[in-house]
Amino acid sequence: MPEYLTPAVYVEETSFRARSIEGVATSTLGMAGLARYGPISYRFNADEYVVQPPPLITSYGEFERAFGGLGPVKDDTNYLAFAARAFFANGGRRLYVSRVFNFPRGDGGVIDDEDFDACFARRPVGPEPDAGPGAEPPPRPAWQARWPGSAGRDIKVEVTVRRGRDVVVRDADGAFVRLSTVRPFDLVQVSDEDAVPTGAPDPDDIRLVQRVGDDLRLTDDDGVADIGADTKAYLLQLQVVVTWAGRSDVYTELAVHPDHPRAITRALGLKDAADDLALVWLRLPIPDPDEDDADAPGPIAAAATLLADLLDGDSQGFLSEGGNDGADLAVGDFAGEQADPDDPRKGATGLNALTDVDDVAIVAMPDSVRFGTDMTAVGLLIEHAERQRYRIAVVDPPRDSSISDVRQFRAKFDSRHAALYYPWVEIIDPTVVPDAGSPPPVLRLPPSGFVTGIYARSDIERGVYKAPANEVIRGIRRIETNVTFDRQSTLNPEGINALRFFPGRGNRVWGARTLSSDPEWKYVNVRRLFIYLEHSIEKATQWAVFEPNNERLWTSIRRTVEDFLFIQWRDGALLGSRPEEAYFVRCDRSTMSQNDLDNGRLICLVGVAPTYPAEFVIFRIGQWTADAQRS
Repeated sequence: MPEYLTPAVYVEETSFRARSIEGVATSTLGMAGLARYGPISYRFNADEYVVQPPPLITSYGEFERAFGGLGPVKDDTNYLAFAARAFFANGGRRLYVSRVFNFPRGDGGVIDDEDFDACFARRPVGPEPDAGPGAEPPPRPAWQARWPGSAGRDIKVEVTVRRGRDVVVRDADGAFVRLSTVRPFDLVQVSDEDAVPTGAPDPDDIRLVQRVGDDLRLTDDDGVADIGADTKAYLLQLQVVVTWAGRSDVYTELAVHPDHPRAITRALGLKDAADDLALVWLRLPIPDPDEDDADAPGPIAAAATLLADLLDGDSQGFLSEGGNDGADLAVGDFAGEQADPDDPRKGATGLNALTDVDDVAIVAMPDSVRFGTDMTAVGLLIEHAERQRYRIAVVDPPRDSSISDVRQFRAKFDSRHAALYYPWVEIIDPTVVPDAGSPPPVLRLPPSGFVTGIYARSDIERGVYKAPANEVIRGIRRIETNVTFDRQSTLNPEGINALRFFPGRGNRVWGARTLSSDPEWKYVNVRRLFIYLEHSIEKATQWAVFEPNNERLWTSIRRTVEDFLFIQWRDGALLGSRPEEAYFVRCDRSTMSQNDLDNGRLICLVGVAPTYPAEFVIFRIGQWTADAQRS
């Protein structure tokens, strides 16, 4: 209890309400798969890692900016991009994407440095230095793609210089007074001409602004530079324009000196860049420790040389060197590598990168169809959902599956955290321009992107307790296989959710079952409702840990959970005409023994009656005559 040591009036705040439980998000999707370009965690060298968690995408436009458009990946359909497009078209709002990429590996699974560098497109900066006959030329600075992939060769970099006004302030007699509108480590160009210089600045005319005592002065590698009576100094700032696939990023007011707050090597660096989704970075050669420092240029001369190299005409243009899509992918690449708990520099990849994203409630991997009937890829996805507990996996059937094929495929799985949808769907291919008078080009896609969008739409419009079925599928031309009433009578009992066409009602999802053999977890909405309840209660009751384990705490826990479940019952998520019929919460001596209390365990027993979907709506109709009595 608080201490009262001095006689006085004490006013204290207290609460007479139970702590509230805020429901977690249920419509956030996480996907892992191949992309044309984009963020991925990788090991740059022996000492450096690039750690990039899966970015949050809230529209298909953001997906295009981060991962490119619908163009092919490894000369095949870009299933991930089409799935993201379908997800947002069908009502999805939040998506986390984990890109999968396989760097070439040599013997023993070690990534060779040359093969690693070949995955990144680049463009050297400045003229190639003369190394002499038979000698290897020293490395040059280069614009390098920040992420691996052949799409990096389509990135274009253009660098221009902008000059500000004269920064030298003089008195009435023309004597130097101070420098204006500059800060330390700015580069300026000095000139004795009245006209503002144009073109690339001469490295001999470059000076560096540094603080000398309490004042800012122009310096060169020999010390403080003289400012003549006619000398003018113009602030030099770079503008870098990076374009790719319709995207244009403009970086302004950049400086060359590495100690400047807006240094180009910071704003466009490999790590901690100003833009997490930056396309390129400026790679500078690592100094040779064996090189004689006496032969190395001074820092101002080096900055002036780099500035001239960046503005060189041969340094502008596309990243035309290097860049490939890595080695062939294996199933295990989609699981990825786990993060190292003892080394925060190492990031997770593949499905493992989605592990630490707490918001994800739905997971999908449309690229699993690349492996045909091999169940390993789908098994990895289901294993991920089960291991994370609060997720459900949306599974795609193999390409060109018949009714018999999909039944055999489904028979390999038994999981309460997964749902299978059949068949594939057909869309008009937006990447192909049709010839005049010819039929529109079509493309067949797995259904997971469309279905996960419907999951999100149903959650937002109705709630997670509503089965995500009898919902219109947006953005498709037709369903690949016509699933009739009789065909679905074979699929539905086995937990295969059909996509069907109904004349006058369009294309709809016509199933809401999981891949579980347990009748308690037969329906998708029941599984997802319990995920929602369990996750919400777990997150909102963390305050109870280390509280005194007594009747006061038990009462508070009961009130908190009961208030939350009452809202769910009122909204229609639970059965029963009264709250007592819909749920119960017990947290008292009947749920805990003395041994539990002695070992610090608080046990709360919660029971809920979920609503099941009206899967079979039956009307019984018979003849009735006016003189007959009603039964």
